[in-house]
Amino acid sequence: MKTSYDVIVVGGGHAGCEAANAAARLGAETLLITTVLARVAQMSCNPAIGGIAKGTVAREVDALGGLMGRATDRSTLHLRMLNRSKGPAVWAPRAQCDRGLYPRMVEALRLRGDRVSGVSCADGSEFRSERVVLTAGTFLRGSIKMGVSRSIAAGRAGDPPSMELAEQLRDLGLSAERFKTGTPPRVDGRTVDFTKLIRQESEREPLRFSHWERTGGLARMPCWIGAAGAGVREVVEANLSESAMYGGAIAARGPRYCPSIEDKVKKFPDAESHQLFLEPEGLETSELYVNGLSTSMPPDVQRELLARVSGLEHARMTQPGYAIEYDFFPPQQLDPTLELKLLRGLYFAGQINGTTGYEEAAGQGIVAGINAGLAALEREAWVPRRDEAYLGVLVDDLVTRGVDEPYRLFTSRAEFRLTLRQDNCLERLGPIAEKLGTLTEEERARLGRFMEELGRARTWARTTSLEPRAVNGLLQERGTTPLTQKQPLRVLLKRPQVRLEDLVGADGPLEANGFDPDVLAVVEMEVKYEGYLGRERDRVESLRRRESMSLPAAAPYLEMGSLSFEARQKLERVRPRTLGQAGRVPGISPADLQNLLVELRRRELASTGVDRDETDAPTR
Repeated sequence: MKTSYDVIVVGGGHAGCEAANAAARLGAETLLITTVLARVAQMSCNPAIGGIAKGTVAREVDALGGLMGRATDRSTLHLRMLNRSKGPAVWAPRAQCDRGLYPRMVEALRLRGDRVSGVSCADGSEFRSERVVLTAGTFLRGSIKMGVSRSIAAGRAGDPPSMELAEQLRDLGLSAERFKTGTPPRVDGRTVDFTKLIRQESEREPLRFSHWERTGGLARMPCWIGAAGAGVREVVEANLSESAMYGGAIAARGPRYCPSIEDKVKKFPDAESHQLFLEPEGLETSELYVNGLSTSMPPDVQRELLARVSGLEHARMTQPGYAIEYDFFPPQQLDPTLELKLLRGLYFAGQINGTTGYEEAAGQGIVAGINAGLAALEREAWVPRRDEAYLGVLVDDLVTRGVDEPYRLFTSRAEFRLTLRQDNCLERLGPIAEKLGTLTEEERARLGRFMEELGRARTWARTTSLEPRAVNGLLQERGTTPLTQKQPLRVLLKRPQVRLEDLVGADGPLEANGFDPDVLAVVEMEVKYEGYLGRERDRVESLRRRESMSLPAAAPYLEMGSLSFEARQKLERVRPRTLGQAGRVPGISPADLQNLLVELRRRELASTGVDRDETDAPTR
């Protein structure tokens, strides 16, 4: 049996799958270790991919050659583009997937000095590698809670936790903390009265997560909208002491933006009801996921909660919800490559870094996998920039700012969210993936065709003018003023009622071949929002100038007396690579940055033997 590999990935969740795929695509011999193959990429919580910011991350992972977009498109049951009524910076595809179709036994790390050298498994087997990607999810000292008296040692329902590995990481000197997350109950859809719920159909317009495949997904299924009202509130208030969260069985912080039903009742006492979404789990199951009813109550109380929801009075609970506490390691202990500073060759990705969400895990996984693979091949590392991808925002936020609650991406976290849209992921990251080597030959050819067509479409949109006779029928149909004379297409497209796909062929020559819808989506957003994009490009250039100034890897921050004590401590902990990253460290003031530049200049002059007073002397 082969026991030596370029890269070993521990854990087969979303982070692990993307890490292993990326490293293997680069040409590194890669081993993925997981306990049960049937649970690879398991959707442990809700059966959905995408959403605000998350949908863009899923498409970015796909543009880099990842798996999430392809798996989503092949297993989609219900698909919607969220936030269409708002600007394109916050448009977000979201898909409900067939949980069954979408798709940790390492006990210890092997070490050699301050480097990882492999892993040891519970069955006694050992595997050697100088690069290990650890994607442990909620398994590190995981503990499931259902009520104050029921605690189960588990990484998730049905799987044991990882205790020895968690203790080893702590013993190595890594700082560890605890977070908690939760999941709602599932119900048998055959016992639900859908006449009391609001039906939400999947969108008919074709939407895709993957840039590389053209699959129609599965037969579409509806979601259902309900409400947790006064009856649910009464049950929660009467049993609050039985909640693991409020009864004292859980002390760890949970995700503020995904509260349990107990949190909703306590923190929003004046709310008449809280919205619920019943989401399908798959074509081959009648099970529904009751999104919005996450809880750590005992199972018997959960049944009573369900019975107080209109439409679920007689619903049979197939699986209770639960809360889970687990270890994570504050991500400021990582380099931007997601490699540990303390133990070289070991990379962390996913919930082990204090994040939550499939998409955030996949994004970290592909970054860690790419960098582990590049290191194995002795190639330069790759770190996505904040102005380049949401992946850059994600990684920089984690390693620079750290986390004080389970981290989730939002569009508000990105300074350049109009540039980082879901429609232009392939243009932004496809060429990078090609240069890195994570695309197949067929994908490189598809990327080339896409970029060439994008160039043609931009030229067409910039140079084409349209006659009134060609477009007035459309304009009248859309309720906007007809033309009286020829008008440039780019001016006409500024009207909110007009879409670019409506105008393809209006000038005649392009009527036969047209353009790929993905190409049209990019060009349309650029034309409609060119003024805003221009201003954002100016801000991007300003950021790049700051990011271009590298900071010494061994800068003695603790010795820099002109900086505040807090600034010295934080810079020493994070050890930023650039002046821009230093400015994003919480607690670093503009004055600290200015003093940092002075300190570095002083040391540079001292190292060259130049008298500082001489350099500061006025010229005559």
